[in-house]
Amino acid sequence: MKLKEIEAFDAFMRHGTTKAAAEALAISQSMVSRLLSGLEEELGFALFKRSRNQLAPTEEAFLYHASVLRLMASIRDTQKDAEAISNNQLGNVVVAAQPIFCDTFLLDVIQRFKERHPKVGVRVVDAGLQELLKMIDNNTCDVALGITLEADTYGASVTSLARCSARCIMHREHELAADPVVPIAYLQNQTFVELMADSPLRARVDYIMQTIDIKRHISAELRHMRGVCALVDRNVGIAVIDPIAELLLQGTAVVSRPLEPAIEWEIALLKSKSRPLSKVADAFCEEIHGEIDNLKQMGILEPLHRG
Repeated sequence: MKLKEIEAFDAFMRHGTTKAAAEALAISQSMVSRLLSGLEEELGFALFKRSRNQLAPTEEAFLYHASVLRLMASIRDTQKDAEAISNNQLGNVVVAAQPIFCDTFLLDVIQRFKERHPKVGVRVVDAGLQELLKMIDNNTCDVALGITLEADTYGASVTSLARCSARCIMHREHELAADPVVPIAYLQNQTFVELMADSPLRARVDYIMQTIDIKRHISAELRHMRGVCALVDRNVGIAVIDPIAELLLQGTAVVSRPLEPAIEWEIALLKSKSRPLSKVADAFCEEIHGEIDNLKQMGILEPLHRG
């Protein structure tokens, strides 16, 4: 059966005559009659009793119209969904991100995105670097936020967003807090709070310390940077952190200092090479770019190297 036949039948049942149905559909009365006859033929049972060119619905017509009303409501919903998708107001976005991003600026990204796209669902997966790269490769997330520290990017398309320089944090009463810059050599024999050994930042710090023969005592290891900062606030040790983690320090007794020489990497947006982004995922990426620009203005992130 054809949609036009269903629409003609619905119009007739709602308006009562072929003339009124024709006016509602902006077609001729004869066209309505042909559509109704065609529908009856396809259904295989009588929808109308005909008398002197007048149509009266049969009992079967009323029963069938109840089903048609559900169908028409579904079609209207489908049309609304199409309009919403076209206007970036329907769908879901799955974002994989390293824990520090989930705890900080990504929350602001989600807030602004939801203000503009209230009916779009957002799911954030807290993932380590290797895990989020696999999610991109398996197409189980739309976009991912990670850092570039010599990482195998699997099937990901990588867009660098900003440059990061590691910071050394300590309790404000710590002896290193008096220096505006912390030379890495000053970290000799210091007590540290660290991320777990599988963290890319931890691996980079370990490598540098071993290269220049810096010995440090590790008093505690945690998976999330939030916990690292909290223990530094409790004067359990010092830490080398992602600059994004400075957003967690407000209201604490922790101070942050640049390291010399700098330990640098880039924050990157990762997408699948094999699957195009939906409009809503593209819109979410625009919010990420906007927040990265805000962090650059705040001095937390730095522009990419040029040249």
